[in-house]
This record gives sequence, C-alpha cells and structure tokens, in this order.
Amino acid sequence: MTILELREKRAKAWEAAKGFLDSHRTEKGTLTAEDDATYARMEQDITDLGKEIVRLERQEALDAELNKPVGTPITGRPNAVREQTDKPGRASENYKQSFWNLMRSKAAMPEVVNALQIGTDSEGGYLVPDEFERTLVEALEEENIFRQLAKVIQTSSGDRKIPVVASKGTASWIDEEGAFTESDDAFSQVSIGAYKLGTMIKVSEELLNDSVFDLESYISREFGRRIGAKEEEAFFTGDSSGKPTGVLAATGGAQTGVTAASATAITADELIDLFYSLNSPYRKNAVWLLNDATVKAVRKLKDTQGQYLWQPSLVAGTPDTILGRPVKTSAYMPTVAAAAKTVAFGDFGYYWIADRQGRSFKRLGELYAANGQVGFLGSQRVDGKLILPEAIKLLVQKAS
Repeated sequence: MTILELREKRAKAWEAAKGFLDSHRTEKGTLTAEDDATYARMEQDITDLGKEIVRLERQEALDAELNKPVGTPITGRPNAVREQTDKPGRASENYKQSFWNLMRSKAAMPEVVNALQIGTDSEGGYLVPDEFERTLVEALEEENIFRQLAKVIQTSSGDRKIPVVASKGTASWIDEEGAFTESDDAFSQVSIGAYKLGTMIKVSEELLNDSVFDLESYISREFGRRIGAKEEEAFFTGDSSGKPTGVLAATGGAQTGVTAASATAITADELIDLFYSLNSPYRKNAVWLLNDATVKAVRKLKDTQGQYLWQPSLVAGTPDTILGRPVKTSAYMPTVAAAAKTVAFGDFGYYWIADRQGRSFKRLGELYAANGQVGFLGSQRVDGKLILPEAIKLLVQKAS
C-alpha cells in the first residue's frame, strides 16, 4: 500500500471515528464504557496508520539516498590525464581510510599516524573524518526532532555571545519646532558555551577484524541513537547544570501562555487561548509539540463551530495540524498531570543549538583486552538555549 493510500485510509478512519464520537455521546457529553473502548480501538488504528506512514516516508528517503550513483561516470577520453580532485585535510580519502584503519588496528602503522597528525588532540584522540561527521549528524537528525526545528550553529572555541534586543525604542508625535524624544533600544546578550556529551561502545575483536562487518555504519547509527536521545532530553528538560537549558526549564525556558483549569484535562478553548497567547509574528512559523498521549486527548476536542482541532495530513511529507499549524510529538514532553507543562507552541527557530566543531573518537585497545573486546569512546560538545523566551508559549496544567 502506498503512502497516499495510507493517508487516505487514515483520513477515512478519522472521519469514521469522529462520526462515532458525535453519535454515541451521552446527554452529559461522555461515552459509555463500551463505546469508549470501541473509540479507543478506532483511535489506535489511526495512530498505527500514522506510524506506518512515517516509516514508509523514512524508507523512501533511505531508498533515494542508497540509489544515488556510487561512482562518477566517465565523460572524457579514457587515457586523459586525471585531475587531482581529492579534498584536503580531514575531508581527504587518505585521512578517512587512515582513521578507520587505526580504529581497527591494535598498533598504528607509521603512515597511518602521519596521515592523522592533523586530527590529533592533546590526549591522543582523533577528530572524525569530515565524511563520517556528516553521517553522524544525519543520524542525529533522524533520532532528534529538536534539530529539525531549532537553529543549529557551529562554534570553534570559547563562548558564543548572541546579542538580543531586550526592549525596543518607540516613535512619538512632535509639535511644530518641538524637540525629538530620545528612545533607544536596550540590548542584552545570551552566552552559549559547550557541554560535553559522550558514550562508549564495546566491540568484540572478532567483529572488529571481520572485513564483512560495516564498522562505520554500526558506530554511526549507534552513536547517533545514543547521543541524539540524550540531546533531545536536554533540549526539553535541561536545567543548564552541566547540560543545555531546555525549553521547559523554570529559568531560561519558554514562557507560560495558558494555565489549564484542570490538572488532568485540556480543553479546546485553552488550546485556542495558547495559540493567541503567542505574538502573531511568531505564529507564522510556529509548531505544536506534545506527547503522543496528549495528542490522543486533543483529537477529541472541537472549536466553537463544532470542528475538530486536530486534522490529519492527506499530502505526503506534510504533518498533521492543530488550528492550521504543524504538530510534532516527542516522548520528552510531559503527559497530562498536575503542574505539568504539557503543550508547547511557538517558533522553535529561536532555540539555538551550538555544536563545537569536531566530534572525536578514541580507541581503547587494552582496557577490555582480557574480555576480547575493544572500546570506542565518542564525544561531542554542545549547548542549547532559547534566545527569545517570548517565541514559545507553554500550556501548564493546574497544580493539584
């Protein structure tokens, strides 16, 4: 079944679910236990179809990437002199090959060490070849929804100072021959540093020495999964203590737009209020961020015209919407509970992620030798902060 067919099937299932919900509500506006169980099954079918659509879209993207030509077609005369096209520095094929030779080898050959001199740090680690670093970033984006929404910058050393206009000047009416009123902008700055995030992988010597084993692919995928998940958690809930400042942080996080009247439920009016609590310039690029469980609750909500707030997407590559704006989900958004910050709405481009250039790997050849294993340490330095708190608004549940 194609993605378009799945989307049409999900849309029909959603219409059937809405019809069932409207026709089976009691006088109190609720469902009986039996009807509630039936609706829950219908809603689960919609959720499952949505996940299958995402899987197929990811599969299409991977197929397109893997179907790209792996070689350059011959367009000139066969015996013509070949031009030097190898990239310099860490982007060169020589550096890349030497890097992976060292990762596999117990003892580095002199020519391997010489090729890696440009990447040697003071502790004997090596910077990842440029080609592999790009592969790792792609893995992070697949694992980490925040990197798809936020602004990502590169830093080389020291803190990055970002100037921010704290308050803006205004114009004023002036009488004839009157003096101009001074009204200056006030500036502040936000400092973004770099916190260290790392993990370790142990590989058996048999796998490491097996030429069939794709070491690059395994390390790329596994490091991307681990680092991506930990990053995303910090970008949501980090408290700036040894980690980035998350959008849900009490200090430095997003502003509260609406406080729900209930500790255990969300109403349609509260989502509409949250939508308009965000200043209009930020709404044109705004995105909803919720937990999957919260999306299920929102699916049942209607506006004053009787229209459901949540609308499924019918076009491949476009997300579902609430009040016309895209919906994204993350497991790191809290579920509905007392005092929980359950819904975020805003322009996440004002959350800046600063990557310190150069992710590094180190090979631990002796530490696990007694167990027939080789360890690999991977680390990166990253920070993240919301530059303008007013750009994202939160719905906070009532405290119990």
